[in-house]
This record gives sequence, structure tokens and C-alpha cells, in this order.
Amino acid sequence: MKTLLYSDLTPFYRLLDPLEDHADEGEAFGELFESATDVRSALLELGAGAGNGAYYLKSRFDRAVLTDLSPSMLGLSERINGDCDHRVGDMRTLRLGQTFDCVLVHDAISYLTSEDDLAACFTTAYEHLRPGGAALFVPDCTKESFCEWHEDHAGDDGLRSLRALSWSHDPDPSDDTHLVEFAFLLRENGEVRAVHDTHLCGLFAEDTWGARLRGAGFNVRPVARPLPEEYARSPFTERMFLATRPPHT
Repeated sequence: MKTLLYSDLTPFYRLLDPLEDHADEGEAFGELFESATDVRSALLELGAGAGNGAYYLKSRFDRAVLTDLSPSMLGLSERINGDCDHRVGDMRTLRLGQTFDCVLVHDAISYLTSEDDLAACFTTAYEHLRPGGAALFVPDCTKESFCEWHEDHAGDDGLRSLRALSWSHDPDPSDDTHLVEFAFLLRENGEVRAVHDTHLCGLFAEDTWGARLRGAGFNVRPVARPLPEEYARSPFTERMFLATRPPHT
């Protein structure tokens, strides 16, 4: 399913998801990596998108490689992370022939919609991680946390304006997916247009995350995710998964 937000609508992306909204979680991610591994010279991010997470993490590393399926999203990242290496690639199949001390997989992993996709992503992370390294996986939702939810969004940058409604719902609770519907009103060059964009996302139980990570070879433990107070009753999970590659593998 093509998502317009990461292709045609990327010029409006930062109006929906401002860079500064990621400062607190970036700090939390950095502290988790510091607690999990002694060496942190190289970072790989799978599904880096617009580079918001890397912007707040990269100073902790000597180098960072940022990957994503969307060239236009990586273009946004390059504007703020010009000191990082950017590569177009699929987190399920990417093989760079390099190893890293830390791997971050943020909310882009929410677009994996089968357990096989999850397992493939975990294998990618494991193959790129040095023995003793740490990986952090940050899904938006789990089966346990999900509830129907809607949220208003607004942003202006002087050239463009955005007003939007997002609606998370689960038409079929028996499967492993849910939908996030976006209704956008977008103003540019004095003209306003309406756009509907549907995002199909995965929805897996916490036990599934743990089992699949262990199946890829990781040691794993759930850790607390920093969420804004207004998300206390949202579908966003309060758990992330910190996974380490055993030192002698």
C-alpha cells in the first residue's frame, strides 16, 4: 500500500512531525544505548525517515548510517543530518557488509505487517550488529496497548500550512494489522486541497516481539518508552525492546 505522506506529501512532513518533538526520546534512546554496550562508535538506523531520531543521537557516535525505503524522506534527513551516510534500503533485506555498535529501528517498524516481516527485520539488525552490540526496537503499538484513537494536527512554516486528523482503528481484531487514516487539508501557493491517506500497520503481541527477537539470536528485555503525557490513553505502547547480540556469536 502506497502511503502519500512518505512520497507525494513529504514537503509537508515536518508540519505534521516537528523535529523538536523528538528531543526527549532521542535523549532516552542514547541513555539506553550507553547502558547496554561499552563501545558506541557506529550507529545504524533502519527506517530512519526524516532523520528526527538520528539528529538527537548522532553526537554520541563517530559515524551514523541512516537507511529508509523512501528517497524523498531521506532527502529531508540529509538537510539536517548532512554529516551522516544515507542509503535507500528495505529493513527486511538490507545488507551493507558492515557492522555497527548500535542499531535503532524506530516507528518505521510499525509498517511491517506479518511475523515473517518482523523476523526478517530482526535478522537484518542482528547481521549488522557486532557481538556485544545493542539494538533498540520502538513500535508504535502492541496488541496490549491498542485502542481506537484520533488526534488533531496543525503546522505552518510560512510557505505551507497543514491541518489534519489522524484516526487509528482496527477493522479486524483477529488479524495482525490496524489502519491509521489521515485526512489532510493542505495549503500551498494560496490553494487548499484535501487528501486522504491510509496507512496499513502491524499489530503484534508483546510476546510475539520477544519470541521473534530471541529467534533471531538476541537477548531481549522490554524497557519503558518515554511518551508525552497526552498519550497516556492512546494506542501508543509504553514499551520498547532493547536487544543485545551475545558477545561470542
